[in-house]
Formats: sequence, C-alpha cells, structure tokens
Amino acid sequence: MAMIRLMMAGAALIAVGAPAQEAPRAGKKPHQIASPNGTRADDYYWLRDDTRKNPEMLAYLSAENAYADAKLAPLKPLQARLYEETVAHIKQDDSSVPYRDNGWWYQSRYATGADYPVIERRRSPEATPEVMFDQPAMAKGHNFFALSDWQVSPDNRLVAWTEDKVGRRQYVLKFKDLATGRAHAHTVTNVEPNLVWADDNRTLLYIAKDPVTLRGYRVMAHVLGTPVATDRLLYEEKDDTFQMGIMRTIDDRFVCIVVQSTVSDEQRCAPAADPTRFAVLAPRAREFRYAADHAGGRWVIRTNLRAKNYKLVTAADTNVGRGTAAWRDLTPASDRVFIEGFRPFDGFVAIDQREGGNRMIRLLDGRGRSTPVKADEAAYQMALSVNEEPGARTVRYTYGSLKTPTTTYEVDADTGQRRILKVAPVPRYDPANYVTERLWAPARDGARIPVSVVYKKGMKRDGTAPLFQYAYGSYGYSTDPAVDAGRIALLDRGVVYAIAHIRGGQEMGRGWYDAGRLLQKKNSFTDFVDVTRYLVAGKYAAKGRVAAMGGSAGGLLMGAVANIAPADYKVLIAQVPFVDVVTTMLDASIPLTTFEYDEWGNPAQKPFYDYMLSYSPYDNVSAKTYPALFVGTGLWDSQVQYYEPAKWVARLRELKTDSNPLIFRVNMEAGHGGKSGRFERYRQNAEWQAFMLDQLGVTGS
Repeated sequence: MAMIRLMMAGAALIAVGAPAQEAPRAGKKPHQIASPNGTRADDYYWLRDDTRKNPEMLAYLSAENAYADAKLAPLKPLQARLYEETVAHIKQDDSSVPYRDNGWWYQSRYATGADYPVIERRRSPEATPEVMFDQPAMAKGHNFFALSDWQVSPDNRLVAWTEDKVGRRQYVLKFKDLATGRAHAHTVTNVEPNLVWADDNRTLLYIAKDPVTLRGYRVMAHVLGTPVATDRLLYEEKDDTFQMGIMRTIDDRFVCIVVQSTVSDEQRCAPAADPTRFAVLAPRAREFRYAADHAGGRWVIRTNLRAKNYKLVTAADTNVGRGTAAWRDLTPASDRVFIEGFRPFDGFVAIDQREGGNRMIRLLDGRGRSTPVKADEAAYQMALSVNEEPGARTVRYTYGSLKTPTTTYEVDADTGQRRILKVAPVPRYDPANYVTERLWAPARDGARIPVSVVYKKGMKRDGTAPLFQYAYGSYGYSTDPAVDAGRIALLDRGVVYAIAHIRGGQEMGRGWYDAGRLLQKKNSFTDFVDVTRYLVAGKYAAKGRVAAMGGSAGGLLMGAVANIAPADYKVLIAQVPFVDVVTTMLDASIPLTTFEYDEWGNPAQKPFYDYMLSYSPYDNVSAKTYPALFVGTGLWDSQVQYYEPAKWVARLRELKTDSNPLIFRVNMEAGHGGKSGRFERYRQNAEWQAFMLDQLGVTGS
C-alpha cells in the first residue's frame, strides 16, 4: 500500500497521497457565518483563500486532481478518440468573413494547429494584409492568454487593446503604432476589456476596476505620452449594484457611458470630438431600461417604457437630456415579440428579436414597413453580425440550428434578397444525417417550455437512447441552438441532445426571465426536471440513461437538480458551478455580488434569505444517493470563486450515501472559461465527455 502523508492545520485533516482509488476528504474546521437572519455552520469555509497561496488548500485541490487522474485513467483511450473526432470536424486553417470599418478590411485567420488566430487588416479585399496581432506569438510561454477588446484610432494609425495572462479577467491595457509595430511604454492594469477612442487620436477612454470586487466603476481618459497617474476621471458610478460600459455610436458622432443593473439603465453621451461633458439621455429609475444608438441624424432607443418586451423609439438630437417625453415610437409594444437588440442605419433599422422561442431578424424601413428575414427550420437562431457602416444598404447576420452550421448572410434592405457570404466549414459532417425538432414540454404549473432537440437520423424513439440535456436559465441569457464540433461525436454514438429553454432565460420574452429569478427561481429547476421527464415519457430517452450539464449559473441548476431530483439523472456535469448562493450573496467583497441582488435577491432581507437558503445546493446537500458527478473549476475564476465547488464537493463526499463516482477537476492555471486556446477547450471537454459516456453505457468506438 502506498505511503499516506497527512497534513494537519488546526482541526483540518487531509489525506494527501492516499491510495489512488480512495477519494480525498477535506478536513473540517468549525466556522460560523453570521447574517442579519441567522447563523450557519460552514466547516469547509477554510477552503477559501483569496490569495490562492494557502498550502493546505492547494494540497487538497492537488489531491482531488490526483484522484481524478486515477479514476479517469481507464477512460484515456475514449477521451483521446473523442478529441481526435472533434478535431477532425474543425477546419484548422479557417478564417472569418472580412468586414469593412473606416476604410479598412478586418479579418481573423487561424493557421493549422494554432490555438489562437492572427488578426489582420488590409486596405482593400485584394491588398496584402497587415498583421495587427500575432496571437500565437503573443501567447507563447503563457499557460493562459486572452486578447479581448481592441480598438483602432480614428486615423487608423494606432491600436489599443486589453489582454489577460492569468484568467482572472483583470486586463492590462496596451498601445502600439500600427505602421511600425512599436508598442508604447505606458500600460494600464486592472481594467475592463472595453475601450473607446476620442476623435483627437490621442485620448483613449477605459474603465478602471475596483481592486477588491473587480467591479468596473470609473471611466478614465488616458492621453498618449502622459503618465498613467495623470489620467483624468470622467465618471464614477457610486451605486455598486450597477455595471458599466462605454461605446461609440455606430455613426461615430458620440461617445457614451452606459450603466445598467438588472432592472435599470442610464446612458450619458458626449460628442466624440470632446468627450468631457456628458448629457444623460434619460435618468435612471427602477424598472426602467433603455439602450440608445445614433445614426441618420437621430437617436434610436430600445426601451421597456410601457413595453415589457421592449419597443423601439426615436429622439432628435435637440431632445437629448429632455427625458422620455421627447421619445416617439418606432415599433409598438408586443406581448408576443421580444426585442433583444437592434442596429440603426441611415435609412432603416435592423431588429434582433425573439418570437416563439426562436431568435430572428426584422428590417424596419424609413416608412415604418417591417420585413422579417426568412428562416428555413422550426428551431433556429439568427443574430446580427458585424455591421460597422451606417450608410450601408445591406445587413450582415448569421443563421444556424442544431444541425445547420453557422452561415453568414448579407440581406439587401431594399429588395430582401439574401446572399451567402460563408458557411462555417465542418469537415466530415453532413447535416442531412441529423434531425432537429422543436418540442414543447409541459411544466408542472402549466407553462409550456420550448425544447430544441437533435439526434442522428434513424434513431428509434423506443425509450432506449441515452440523453444529454443542457440548460442555463439565468440573467435573461437565452441559449440558442447551434452546431458544435465537440457534440457530433456524441450524436454519432446515438446520444440525443436537448436544450431546455427554461425560465430564467428570455427565449419567450421578459416575463420568461422574471418567472425564473428572485422569489421564482425554483421555476428554473423544476422546468429542467419537467423537460427531462417529458423526453423520457416521449421515448426520446431511457429513464436510466440521462445526463445533464450546466455551467456557472447553470452549475447552480445542476446542484439544485441533484438535490431535488437525483433519481432522474445517471450523471451530472457541473462546470464552475455557483453553488454556495447564500454565503456569496452575503459578501459584498466578492466580485459580482452587489449588482446581482436583483437576480437572486439580497439575503440580508429575510424573505430572500429564507428562499435562497431553501435551494442553495451547498446548504441542501444531505445523506442520500446522488448521481455520478463531474465538477470542474478554475483556481483563478473571478466569476464563481474556486472555493464554492471545492466546498460543495467536500460536503458531498462527507454526506452522500452512494458509491457513484464524484470527480473534481481543478484547473490550476485558468479562470471561469477554463484554459485558453481553441484546441485546449476540446481537450478539456473530451475528459468529461468520456466520463459521461461511460456512465451512460456508451463506450464503443
């Protein structure tokens, strides 16, 4: 038997180096979490270390990784096959559709075998490209690399960009001369990936983050050639329940500061030639939301003013600062159509909307005539693509479904004619070999839940197939159907894949979102279970062969489902799961907490405390049988701190009564999105996919 080394600190005891098949057990240290509404015991609170340097904590995470390696070792051949099959469906030397902006054409291009693309530009589609960012070279030597927002100066000579080499989303702002490639000496640390140039080509606006909460809260102006210490504060958001963004309008006339919460927005804008004195378009108010852009000599505004599902209004330049009294309707309010976004052009508006669970595009001309863009399937998604020139008479958008690869179209606003610019290449894949459906599952309270399903043609609906069900269901984020190279290997092995469009998303409008947040959050969990039971009853899947997955807030969904309906699932995959809801939302120092009070509730208030406590996955772990579980996290995660899933796993190991495997994979060099690089993502996916298929009894080649 291997030697066992014990680490002791206080009352904590960790078996580090235990026999390979023995799961690690985190020690317990008595700790009380106080709140205005009661005190809770949390014996695993010690796993929290904001410095991420505690050797005892790191030893426990390393022990979990060693255990995961040992348990998953027999699945390495399957994991390798899944990865190889996924890569076979990727065109490795792919490139994006070029787009024109301010006289230059921009494009990203992957080389065969490269994890990151090269970003380049050219003066015309036929010209020799100039490399702006050689990301493979920039990422070399770093375990994590992310190039985020980049913006070219109005005179096309300079570029500013943000990058992250840790995974904690604390970006560094850099500059360089595009003609010479020379980087400027000055950099700015701990910023948001959101940049805007002023018209003088010397002043760049950026958002500084709070060093503790990582909340973007100050808009700063940096003038090239001056010390960062002299950067000018343009605006500071004092209310920590609001997030912040900055933008240039599509016609480049204005620079705007946008602050938003779950239930309120406020936008202030200034001329791009002098972004110092900002005028508020309409003052913030609770339950009042809006977003504005400018083109064709007018403001176009998406708002929920007397329109729960939003409408579009317009305002003249002279009416800025006069509030909503000067707004005039462009589209009517609708209970059926949810306006998700828009893009104004000089003579028309492209509208991104949802109806019947599908996302679609509609064009509204200058005379108020509305034309929907054609779709070809029952369950699909359209989305506005890159449209940077307001004088254009064509609109770029993408179309796709669970069987149709993402296709970039250009539609003529005058004739409605569509032109395909590119079909995303998926080698060794034929859409004709797959079937997609839109189903409607009945919820226990009578709501109808849209479900997008795909499976291999020839699948028999006899109740024997394995099912892989996914959902997110929070923040109003909608999960749209799309082909995924990493999913094809599952479909080819007979797995049925389903997206449950549960409440908490906005697939069915704002009311769908409101019915899955705050004191109605449990609807998200029961919707997911009801979809599973509907698919099993409809013989799309076998009762004992159901897998489910969710990440981040979707990981909360997995944790809740594990507690309320463990018998319905054979295996659950919970990635970076938000599972310690009450403790996190009581701590305003944790990133995201304060501006999520209107999503989950503020547990300092007793009704929310009691409700959140009743579903918090960590607080509701009990002595019972749980499904097989694969839990993933990143040590440097700034969105869901690593210690939430670590504590959850520790409590599960302590209390669960079954022998079903529980795997905890900790990425020690990444954050919320896992390791960076396109191939690395598929390597990580292949690990949990192999585990899932093994649990479902699908292990053949």
